Amino acid sequence: MTYHHSSGATGTSGSMTLDRAEPTALAAAPMVTATISMGSESDAVAVNPVTGDVYVTSQLDNTVSVISGQTHTVRATIGVDNPQGLAVSPLTGDVYVTNISDGTVSVISGQTSEVTATIDVGGLPISVAVNPLTGDVYVTNFSDGTVSVISGQTSAVTATLPVGTSPYGVAANPLTGDVYVTNFSDGTVSVISGQTSTVTATLPVGTSPYGVAANPLTGDVYVTNFSDGTVSVISALTNTVVATIPVGSGPVGVAVHPPTGAVYVTNLKDGTVSVISALTSTVIATIPVGTGPVGVAVHPPTGAVYTAHVGDHTVSVISG
Repeated sequence: MTYHHSSGATGTSGSMTLDRAEPTALAAAPMVTATISMGSESDAVAVNPVTGDVYVTSQLDNTVSVISGQTHTVRATIGVDNPQGLAVSPLTGDVYVTNISDGTVSVISGQTSEVTATIDVGGLPISVAVNPLTGDVYVTNFSDGTVSVISGQTSAVTATLPVGTSPYGVAANPLTGDVYVTNFSDGTVSVISGQTSTVTATLPVGTSPYGVAANPLTGDVYVTNFSDGTVSVISALTNTVVATIPVGSGPVGVAVHPPTGAVYVTNLKDGTVSVISALTSTVIATIPVGTGPVGVAVHPPTGAVYTAHVGDHTVSVISG
């Protein structure tokens, strides 16, 4: 299979009662406001909440591009080794990049755009997520069926956890601290306790679950099912699937817009982004973007949404 990354949300450790704040309606219909030419394949995308910079991986040329969130121009290009997924620590601004070919994670300084560490993890590392309270980093190892847990303080692997078959996406729930891992080949999601680093539940979802993100307002977790063309909604209160939403063809990436709670889903096969209302669990907009949209991330300072496209080497900027 071809490996593409979908962006996920970060989360916290610990357990608490959910305060389900109600999301608000979109102020206006979202639309593409800019298209950034990258010159090479664009795959995963993540936003640095400390600097406002946007990071995009390219497997074709072994780089991570740094885009200014203000000017929408590429201000730096960083060499890594066959990069796949990436995530930014909201505590330090450091960027974590999975290198699929050599089983490592590169750590990039958000201030200097230099690689400061390279960490050995498992086989075929795909996705990565950061816990914003502890700084712990979670990496899915596709061929091992494991998740590596990295200390954000020491850059050392502190645990390796068995999960399902072919783990792909990963996200931490900011309300509960639980970590959700999609298992592509067995149609399940593994739930990992952020406190104990143990698997506490295995949840059946759709076929070929891919990306995952958590809603910081409600705690609900959204899972893209690539082969079904659907999104499963998991309640963090009960760890059960409470809705299944039809979207576009080949949904992969997923991200939640914090101000509104709207959920943005990239549909790889039809070049669109589906926008889901967190209030009604229905698609409220479908936005044409570039060819082969994969990664998706929200820019916290502006509310803009970024999608990266493997087919036409561009990044779209969508009004939030």
